[in-house]
Amino acid sequence: MNPSSPIKILVVEDELIIAADISARLTRLGYEVVGQADHPEEAIRLAGERAPHIVLMDIQLKGNGDGVMVAHQISQRFRIPVVYLTAHADEATLQRAKLAEPFGYVLKPFEERELRTAIEIALYKHVSERRIRESEHRYATTLASIGDGVITTDQNGKVTFLNPIAERLTGWTTVEALGHPLDEIFRVLKESDRSPAENLVEEALRQGHILGIENHKILIARDGREYIINDCATPIRDDAGTIYGLVVVFRDITDQRRKEVELRQAQKMEAIGRLASGIAHDFNNLLTVITGYSAILQDSLESNHPWQEAIEQINGASQRASELTRQLLAFCRRQLVKPRIIDLNKLVNDNLKMLQRLIPSSIQLVTHLPVEPLSIKADLGQIEQVILNLVINARDAMPNGGTVSITTGRGECQHGDAIFPTGGRYVSLQIADTGMGMDQETLAHIWEPFFTTKEVGKGTGLGLATVYGIVNQSQGFITVESQLGQGTRFTITFPEVVHSSASANQSGMASSLPKGHETILLVDDDDAVRNLASLVLRSAGYKVIEASNGVEATELAVRHEEPIHLLLTDLTMPQMSGRTLASIIQTQIPKIRVLIMTGYADVPLLQSQQGRKFEIFLKPFTPASLATRVREVLDQPDKPPSHNSEAPTHNGEVLDYNL
Repeated sequence: MNPSSPIKILVVEDELIIAADISARLTRLGYEVVGQADHPEEAIRLAGERAPHIVLMDIQLKGNGDGVMVAHQISQRFRIPVVYLTAHADEATLQRAKLAEPFGYVLKPFEERELRTAIEIALYKHVSERRIRESEHRYATTLASIGDGVITTDQNGKVTFLNPIAERLTGWTTVEALGHPLDEIFRVLKESDRSPAENLVEEALRQGHILGIENHKILIARDGREYIINDCATPIRDDAGTIYGLVVVFRDITDQRRKEVELRQAQKMEAIGRLASGIAHDFNNLLTVITGYSAILQDSLESNHPWQEAIEQINGASQRASELTRQLLAFCRRQLVKPRIIDLNKLVNDNLKMLQRLIPSSIQLVTHLPVEPLSIKADLGQIEQVILNLVINARDAMPNGGTVSITTGRGECQHGDAIFPTGGRYVSLQIADTGMGMDQETLAHIWEPFFTTKEVGKGTGLGLATVYGIVNQSQGFITVESQLGQGTRFTITFPEVVHSSASANQSGMASSLPKGHETILLVDDDDAVRNLASLVLRSAGYKVIEASNGVEATELAVRHEEPIHLLLTDLTMPQMSGRTLASIIQTQIPKIRVLIMTGYADVPLLQSQQGRKFEIFLKPFTPASLATRVREVLDQPDKPPSHNSEAPTHNGEVLDYNL
C-alpha cells in the first residue's frame, strides 16, 4: 500500500442509512470509500473488483449468508483484512465471528475515534502478518533449495519440520514425521564401530551450543539404505535466550567418501605400477642376458649334443619368466600396447595356472576349448587382463563356491550384422559363473567407470569399464546375460585372423643372421646386456663403440672421426635417459639412426626435439631378433623430420603407450 494515497475501504452494511453514515464518517477521517454493499454476493464482487485495503463488515446481512461467511471468503480469496461492525456482543456471536479470523471489532454505536483506531490497528496487523508470511516463505524456499538436510524439533525433541533433502535421505515426509521423536526419524550410528550415536537433542539441550561439526556417522534411512553423513545440531533460542527447539543440519558425503577411496586406490595402483615398471626393466635385462647367451651356446653346439635339452629348458624358463613380468605389467596397465596375432586357446591354457591361484578351492575352473587354433589380432597383455578381470568378478560373485567356465569357439555372421557389419568369421570367448547374478538395474550400469556393487573399499568399479575399453580397442564386441540367482555370462567376439602358422627360428647365431658393416654406438648401463649386444653385433660384422651412460656416449661420439650410422641405446639409464641422449646425438650427427631398447619401462613420448621419431626394440631379445631389428632400422629410407606427435612404431606396427 502506498503511504501517500488514501486508504480504500469497502463498507458492507444491510441498513442503507447506517451505511451512508459510516461512509460519511470515513470520508471526514480522510479515508476513501470505494463501495457499499448490503448482501453477500455484492460484497464479494466489490471486494474483487475494487481491491480495498480493508473491509468494514456488518455481521447481519440481507440475502443468503451473513457477515461471518462473507468475511471468511474475502479473507481467503483476496487476503483483505476484515473488521466487524456489530451491535451483537454476546459470547455466541463473538465465538462464531472468530472463525473468519477478523482483524478487529467495533461495537455499534461507536465514536469516530474508535473507528479510526480499529482501522489503523487492523491495517498494521495485516501488514505485519504479510511480512511474517513473506519471511516464512523465504525461509521455506531457502531450506528447500540448500543441498543439506535440515530437521527442526521443539524443546522436547519432537520433529516439527523436514526440508526436501532431509525427506529424501531419511525416507520420511514432514507430514509423517511431525510429532515423532528425533531419534526415530534421524537414526544414526557411529561410523567407527556402528554403535548408536549420541542423542543430539539431549546433548544440545544440555550443553546449549553447536554440536558435531565435521563428524562422520552412518544415517539409516527408513527403507534400510545407509548414507555416510556429517551433521551438526544447534539450539534455537527466543529473545530471552531460552531454548525452545533444535535444528539439525546434515550432509550426505557417501559419494565424496567413495571418491576418496577410489583416489587412494588409484594412488596405490600408481605406486605399484611404478615399482613394477622398474622391476620389469631390471628383470628383463637379466632375462636378456640369460636368453642371449643360451642362444649363443645352443648355436655353438651340435644338434645332438647332450646339453641341447638343458639349453632348451633354460630358454623355456626364460620365456615363462618374461611372460610373468608382462602379466604383472598388464595388471598395472603399464605395458606397451602392441597388437599381434594371438591363438586364443593357447592364451587361455597358458594362463590357467595363474587363474587357478586366484580362486579358492570351493570354486571349480573348467574350460571348453576346441583343438584347432582360434586366432585374433590384439594385445596379448590386454586380453590377459580381460580374462583376469572377468574371472575375478566371477569369483567375487560366488562367496559360497560354484563353477567358472571359460569357453572359446568360432562362428560366422552375415554382412550387415549388428556385431560385425562387414560380416565374416569371428572368434568368441565366453566366461560364465554360477554366482548370485545381477538385476536389470545393475546390468544397466556395469560398464560405467567407478560403478560397483561391492562394499566401500572392496573395489574401484574400474574392472568392467577397463574390459569394455580393451574389447572395443581390439575391434571386438562384448555382451552380458545375467539373472538374480542364476549366474552371469560374458560373451566377447573378435574378428578371426587367418595366418600362416610357420615362423622362422630366431634363437641362434648361425650364419643366416643379417649381416652389416656399419658403425654402431651401443649404450647401456647394464654391463651384461651391453656385452651380449656387442658380441652379437660384432659377430654380425658391425663395428661397435660401447658406452655405459649418456655422458660417456656423447664424448665418444664427438671424438670418433669415422661416421656413426646407428645409436642403439637403453631407454632408462642414470644421469641421462636414452631419449635425451638420442636428441643430443642427433644434433651432432643429423643422419644417425636411433633404436631405443626398453624392458617394458614407463615409456615417455619417443620423439626427438627435432621431430624425428625413434624406433623401439623390446627386451628381452635373442641374438637373431637384435640383429634383424638393427638391420631393419639401418635399411629404412630417409624420412624428413615430423613436427607432430605421430605414434611410434615397432616392426612397422603402431604402438600405443598405456601408462
